Amino acid sequence: MTEVAIGVAGVSGRMGQMLVREICATSGVRLAAASEAPGHGSIGGDAGTIAGLDPLGIVVSDDVAHLFEPCQAVIDFTAPAASLAHAGVAAESGTVHVIGTTGFTPKDEAALARAAQKTALVKAPNMSLGVNLLFALTQHVAGILGDDFDIEILELHHRHKADAPSGTALGLGRAAAAGRGVDLDSVGVMSREGQTGARRDGDIGFSVMRGGDVVGDHSVVFAGEGERVELVHRAGDRRIYARGAISAALWAQGREPGLYGMKDVLGLGD
Repeated sequence: MTEVAIGVAGVSGRMGQMLVREICATSGVRLAAASEAPGHGSIGGDAGTIAGLDPLGIVVSDDVAHLFEPCQAVIDFTAPAASLAHAGVAAESGTVHVIGTTGFTPKDEAALARAAQKTALVKAPNMSLGVNLLFALTQHVAGILGDDFDIEILELHHRHKADAPSGTALGLGRAAAAGRGVDLDSVGVMSREGQTGARRDGDIGFSVMRGGDVVGDHSVVFAGEGERVELVHRAGDRRIYARGAISAALWAQGREPGLYGMKDVLGLGD
């Protein structure tokens, strides 16, 4: 069986290192390239050594073209600006681009959609099976319970996480809003402080916690009169995200250009 050549962007980060280890442990794929931001201390190092493995002979580069040229897919858990630049190269080269980066603006999203007109781009705020099931369950439950139940989304991540609320929390908010047939931008409450007054009917609230080395905990609370329904996912190992990203890279091989999500990869439907 021919192995699918995969590149890893942001190889020295937590997810980058995990991806290298998982690619090396997964049959049917091989690490073909690795990159870091210009000026990063890992440039010129070996991707295997950086990930705590024996040397792999894959030299870390800051050249985006060098990242994409030998690869059939590139997995990207970096930052919005970097992922946008990578998407442009993916579009020109026809390389599958798997994006786990979060924090994109509406303008960024439009640019990614344009790139996806030329290649298969799989983008998801979270690539674990459990979380994507949680998205589907949240939409379904929100549609059943209706406005009689208040919706609150809680998330806890490690102290180093840069964006808040997390991309997964926002994805859960969008799922809840879709279940109710509303736009999250019109009902989302990202923070509360001071004399806020009574809770507005139909709002979807968010609470953010940061601390320690927590990989990622997410809860969706449906609070009604006299009862409460809670949907919870707790991630204990980043391997679940790496495995999902590798599955997405394999699934997208030979796909028509388009913007796909993990619902497509996992066959969860609408």
